[in-house]
Amino acid sequence: MADPAFFLAAKDTISGSLGAVGYGLAAIGPGIGIGLIFGMGVQAIARQPEMERVAFRYMLIGFALAEALALIGFVAPFIFK
Repeated sequence: MADPAFFLAAKDTISGSLGAVGYGLAAIGPGIGIGLIFGMGVQAIARQPEMERVAFRYMLIGFALAEALALIGFVAPFIFK
């Protein structure tokens, strides 16, 4: 049987904020979303250059919504601490 002091010592070595780890994982989704938004926007503009203004407008709206999710994910660990 293991010594109980071993488990107590192992508990003391873990430090840091779980909220920071959670935000790091939560930032993956908006990062992928922003990449897809601009990647598809460039494809749309390349296929129909005359619709550049419309496509760019929708790209900015999508970027703002995805970035808002990232900012909410940044603030949430501080609120639910």
